[in-house]
Amino acid sequence: MAEKLSAMLPCPSIREIVDFYEALGFSLTYLQERPYGYAVVALGEIELHFFPIKGFDPAASYGACYIMTTDVDDLYRRFREGLKQALGRVPTRGIPRIGPLKNTAYDVRQFIMADPGGNSIRVGQPIPSAPPPTDPVARALRLASLLGDSKEDYPAAARILDRLLTGDALPAADRVRALILRAAMAMHLADPTLATHLLNEATQIPLDTPTRQSLTDDLTRAQDLRTTLRDLPS
Repeated sequence: MAEKLSAMLPCPSIREIVDFYEALGFSLTYLQERPYGYAVVALGEIELHFFPIKGFDPAASYGACYIMTTDVDDLYRRFREGLKQALGRVPTRGIPRIGPLKNTAYDVRQFIMADPGGNSIRVGQPIPSAPPPTDPVARALRLASLLGDSKEDYPAAARILDRLLTGDALPAADRVRALILRAAMAMHLADPTLATHLLNEATQIPLDTPTRQSLTDDLTRAQDLRTTLRDLPS
């Protein structure tokens, strides 16, 4: 006996949703236009079904699914490359978008996408369990990340980071991490001027090679933020 579960998700337009997933590397395996729209896309064992709803607002979507993988870094790279080739950029804000890749507090390394239907697509890989941090700085960074990236409580995350950045001197790696995360919160709070200032400060902090390697996810996020800032209308 074998079972298979496929997600069924809403969208405003079948063509738009298919184009998005084909850019990610999915294959269109089924398309129906009449008497109602329906499409199926697949990538390996991942299968997603979509149906259009007239007047559907992606910003109000509650559609979601979780994709587990054994190589989340590879999928993240492939999805980003596909979107950049199709759209000319990696969309990190609005709909559609692809969020940062990071290790979570619940022992999963993951990133979150929003497709053109506003559906939240989480892609994750289990990682070895780690005890909660006891260092006050690490605890503050973890809480700010949880509030900002998971709960989307950007003001609360910003307050934690502001206290951290104006308090005692931080080690270089922690300060860079805090500055980049605060810049991301500034973008969510519609303050590109502050985001630019914070990213510039992070860039000026000298990092040795091992520290830079430990900050790979954060530095990738910083580069995405800079690209978003550069593309904002003047």
